[in-house]
Amino acid sequence: MTLSRVLRPILFSLLIIATSLFALVYIITWHPAPRENVPISCSSQPQAMLPGQALKVMTWNVQYLAGKRYVFWYDLADGSGPDLRPTAEDLAYTLDEVARVIRDEAPDVVLLQELHEGSKATDYQDQLGLLHERLSDLYPCSTQAFYWKAAFVPHPKILGSIGMKLATLSRYPISRAERLQLPLPAADPISRQFNLKRALLVNYLPIRGGGQVALINTHLDAFAQGDDTLQRQIAMSSSLLNQLEAEKTPWVFAGDLNLLPPGQFDKLPERQRRWYSAASEFTELAHKYPMIPSLDEANGREQAAWYTHFPNDPQIDGPDRTLDYLFHSPQLTRLAANVRQKDTLQISDHLPLIGRFLLPAPH
Repeated sequence: MTLSRVLRPILFSLLIIATSLFALVYIITWHPAPRENVPISCSSQPQAMLPGQALKVMTWNVQYLAGKRYVFWYDLADGSGPDLRPTAEDLAYTLDEVARVIRDEAPDVVLLQELHEGSKATDYQDQLGLLHERLSDLYPCSTQAFYWKAAFVPHPKILGSIGMKLATLSRYPISRAERLQLPLPAADPISRQFNLKRALLVNYLPIRGGGQVALINTHLDAFAQGDDTLQRQIAMSSSLLNQLEAEKTPWVFAGDLNLLPPGQFDKLPERQRRWYSAASEFTELAHKYPMIPSLDEANGREQAAWYTHFPNDPQIDGPDRTLDYLFHSPQLTRLAANVRQKDTLQISDHLPLIGRFLLPAPH
């Protein structure tokens, strides 16, 4: 018997095993299209916005309602955080706290990041549905878009299902919404299937008499230093903003960008800098369009008032950096802005950022 006759069935068997493994991986993971229309859920038919009115917008990464009593495995640079999941009691408490703050602040539009649905670590909750139960009288309309979804993730700290999404709650009708896939980090073909697939959730809110406002919700890549993922994600976002501006469509682009404002890198302790680049990836965008906080606010004497991130790190005792932003079209006039810090420090590792804008008046 020749060597080739011995090897042929072995190689064939290995090919079948490899093909079956990849098919299984494909079945249990999620494969969104580059551009998808997003269903709009409205429990009633609210009136559209008026030209020239004020619009209040909040963005908040709610950390899947986990609360602040944990140091999760991914919170420390070496992956040594001891906690894998929050308790059911903390999930319930944090849900009520998030609803309390939103109801008290009463923004017109709420852009949320890191809501779970169907995740093992959060008892398979539909967290957007739970918020709807508490806030539907304020926000009849909503949209959502997953950016991490798998029936099973074989990471030893997860070993179960995951579902994480962006969600937008609106006091006003949403005429159209879409999910735009952001550029992905480089990865091998198997790992890529299980990785996060970050996106833009774009909502178009009509204005009575004609026109619309675009509200863009996102959560950009973390732990992406050393490659060009964040640069590519910012470039794609910037291209969309340029297109909207060219079309005379006013817009707000907001969320957890996982990026320091230019100038804050040197103020972080040395061991905290490894998450970020010394030259911020969105410097050009920050100089092109109005931003909340502005560069002066994010680096001025009152910069601590604009910190939006309170890391789950036992060596850090309070918010110490800005990672969340509200960029807006020059067609919108900023009326007011703030980070709500006073009663939100134990709800999430991010703090809600709020901006109030004046819509263009009719011509």
